[in-house]
Amino acid sequence: MSGMTGESHSQAHRQRLTAQTLERMREGIRKRAEAVGRDHEQRFSDVGRMVAHNRLARGMSQQELAVLCGTTQSAIARLERGGRPPKLDTLMRIADALDAELLLEMRLRDRSDDIEGE
Repeated sequence: MSGMTGESHSQAHRQRLTAQTLERMREGIRKRAEAVGRDHEQRFSDVGRMVAHNRLARGMSQQELAVLCGTTQSAIARLERGGRPPKLDTLMRIADALDAELLLEMRLRDRSDDIEGE
C-alpha cells in the first residue's frame, strides 16, 4: 500500500484532475491565440476602416483628427491602414474626438467549446 489514507488519496486525485483541467484549458487558450494571431491583421483592418469611415462622416481630415487626439497624422494613417494593433486609450481618444461611442464587448464562450476531443 502506498501509505495514503483514503482522504489524502482523494485530495491528490482532485489536485491531479485540477491540473489536467488546467492543462486542457491552457491548450484551448493556446489554440485560440494561434487562431487570433492568424486573423489579427483582419481585425486591425476592420478597426481602421471604422475609424476612417467615422472620420470621413464627420468631414475631418486625418490631420484634424490627429490634432484633436493629441497624436500625429501618420499615426492616424497607420491605424486606418490596420498596420498595428490600436491601443485602447487611443481608440477612446479617437471616439471622443469624433463624438462617437466606443463599444467593447467580452462574452464568455460556451464551455463545451473548451472541451475538444472528449
